[in-house]
Amino acid sequence: MIASGTTFVLKDAVFGYATRSVNKENLLGGEGEKHASVSGAKNVLLIGIDPRPNQDPSEPIRSDSILVLHIPASHDMAFLISIPRDTWVAIPKYNNGKRSYGGGKGKINGAFAEGGYGLTGKEQRKHGTTLLASTIKQNWGITFDAAAIVDFVGFQEVVRVLGGVDMYVDQRTVSVHIGHDAKGNTKVPFEQRDDPNGGTILIPIKGVTPKVYEVGYQHLAAWEALDFVRQRETLPKSDYDRQRHQQQFIKALLKKIASKEVLGSPSTLNKVLEVIGRAMTIDTGKIGLDDWIFAMRGIDGDRLLTLKTNDGGFHASPENPGAEALDQTTLDLLSAVRTKTVPTFVAANPGIVSSSG
Repeated sequence: MIASGTTFVLKDAVFGYATRSVNKENLLGGEGEKHASVSGAKNVLLIGIDPRPNQDPSEPIRSDSILVLHIPASHDMAFLISIPRDTWVAIPKYNNGKRSYGGGKGKINGAFAEGGYGLTGKEQRKHGTTLLASTIKQNWGITFDAAAIVDFVGFQEVVRVLGGVDMYVDQRTVSVHIGHDAKGNTKVPFEQRDDPNGGTILIPIKGVTPKVYEVGYQHLAAWEALDFVRQRETLPKSDYDRQRHQQQFIKALLKKIASKEVLGSPSTLNKVLEVIGRAMTIDTGKIGLDDWIFAMRGIDGDRLLTLKTNDGGFHASPENPGAEALDQTTLDLLSAVRTKTVPTFVAANPGIVSSSG
């Protein structure tokens, strides 16, 4: 936990710098809450994107990860919930100024792409977030007080500035993106082909040994952390295992940032805030960023609980077997997010807490 005296110093000396370095946009449009006070329970939409290298800027970007961060009124803890990206939902109609989308059924990660379709850069991401937030509101009644888009590649630089991140690898994970040949050169270890029955077929490339993340406590360099949270093709529960690993990474990153090593070094903290600013685009609603940071100062990695959706497994949608439906417990959890009663729900359903906490 951050000592209160230290926090007051940080608020005056550093938070002003943080508010200048972070990219701020009106991501939620008219879908956000109208509260101007930081008091009370809060819901934050977190969107992870992982654009491919050399991707055409006008090509639609799908949200790779969709997370809901619920902060109770006490502001002394937080709950992190992943919405499966293949969840089958009703996507409302939307006009982004360049293209009018008529609405329809689809996977939820397509809402971000439809909202930004035909646009580039900031406008693409802004309208993508607005339609995604509108989709979540229409399907589950949740409105958000703030939102953030996280660029996974940008967060690699955050980990680099931090000198790496320490986390427990809970299952043996084989990388499909990074391997090495006999001379130690970095190579792609698998050829990937679409499986006609769904999923991906992996064909090992001769002479290339894939990078493997073994079970146990690991210190991950920046490139390793990014590679690890991208993996799903070789994991038994695919995207659910990846969701859990991404949640674990967020907890580990928060612990590192809240450590004395970082908070005790103004120069290191400034560098961290600067690269976080480049890696994120945020919408703080009608509340100032410095007020957000100060109000949530007591929440670190140990006070962040990660919650399971669909009991950590794939549930085929009756409308589209290649997509997912949410089970009743997950629907009840999202209802608790809407009514801002998550602590009570978790206390009554302790099995929903992920094994990683």
